[in-house]
Amino acid sequence: MSLFLQVDLPAALTGTLAALCCALLGNFLLLRRQSLLGDAISHTVLPGIVVGFLVFGTRSAGPMLLGAIAAALVAATLIELVKRYGKLEPGAAMGVVFSVMFALGVLLIERAAARTVDLDAECVLYGQLEDVLWLGPTAPGDLLKPSMWSGFPREAATLLVITVVVAAGIALFFKELRITAFDPELASSVGIPAGAVHFATTALVAVAAVASFEAVGSILVVAMLVCPAATARMFTDRLTTQVWLSGVFAVVAGIGGYVLGALAPVWLGMDGSLSAAGMITVLSGALLALAILLAPGHGVVAKRLRSLSLSAGIAREDLLAMLFRLEENRSGVTLTRGEIRGALGGGLPSRIALRHASRRGDLSIGAAGATLTDAGRAEARRLVRTHRLWETYLVRELGLRPDHVHSTAEALEHVTTEAMAQELGERAGAAADPHGKPIPD
Repeated sequence: MSLFLQVDLPAALTGTLAALCCALLGNFLLLRRQSLLGDAISHTVLPGIVVGFLVFGTRSAGPMLLGAIAAALVAATLIELVKRYGKLEPGAAMGVVFSVMFALGVLLIERAAARTVDLDAECVLYGQLEDVLWLGPTAPGDLLKPSMWSGFPREAATLLVITVVVAAGIALFFKELRITAFDPELASSVGIPAGAVHFATTALVAVAAVASFEAVGSILVVAMLVCPAATARMFTDRLTTQVWLSGVFAVVAGIGGYVLGALAPVWLGMDGSLSAAGMITVLSGALLALAILLAPGHGVVAKRLRSLSLSAGIAREDLLAMLFRLEENRSGVTLTRGEIRGALGGGLPSRIALRHASRRGDLSIGAAGATLTDAGRAEARRLVRTHRLWETYLVRELGLRPDHVHSTAEALEHVTTEAMAQELGERAGAAADPHGKPIPD
């Protein structure tokens, strides 16, 4: 238990808090189509963070944040200069400045390492979660002692404060954040300072990125600004629900990633452990991949099933209309299963349509083939009537040629409501369609 409290708990808590504060902010970056802003910020502020560390000689959040702000101002100035004098479009100018400043940050890190300073590229890229220790508590009861909390890890404490500030800011200014994210012009027209809200959001992203750098590195920061929000977006169209879900996915990724990083090699019979920050990032990506496939609203599987259901429903209606037209020409007509599938174009939708029509009682399938039941004939009559009314309307009202209206009417008959069909019947005022076929009652 002491090992868990001193080693695993502080590291897992730090990684989870970093994931949570970045995920909450990522929702609004996602809506603004600025999800890579976190990546840009992490590239831009790196040299400022290193300079702040070298000047003040401490890894506390204050000096490093000052350096990050200074670097961001320098980057903004350089982007404008490159755009103006280099004649580059904004995206290219940003890419140039961000890449150069990140490279400068790496060089400064190497310079710091040459001076035996505790700062290196590995810390910047994927953090040092494993070094976040809390050497005080040895039993659960120790957590109730105020003296124990004086030794609480600085990284976890900083991220806890930032997470609380981010959550409180979202709760207090949710309306402003929502309006400016969806429609900045509308926000400005109703008196909401869209520019100030955007600046505040960007500042919070910068603060979260700087606070997370030491513990979890830039890779996890970028992933957490994108993956949990994108995962939540696959499950809902409501922003409130999305924000809550993104927090849940961030916590799952944080705790689950740490556990997998520590124990997955042991489960596989291997020695050592994996990078906790790296595994948190991998798990967040895996959750997004699963959401893309299996989310009930926007997932690939759900969309495919809805499309298949729609195709099968249209094929069933086409089958009924086809049998009705055959009965108009000769009574007692039947079609075999093979003839039906061939007439409907084959494939899975035709097989589902035939099975569905049989279960609904629209068809009577015997040894000789399939025929319409009374219920099926009534629905088929409605479909054929709607089809011929549309043909009449398209020819009389729109002036189309009779031989050019069949495919359009066939598409419209599947989406025509009863009220629309009644209005079409009143406007048609005819007993036959343009081809001389009778319009059923």
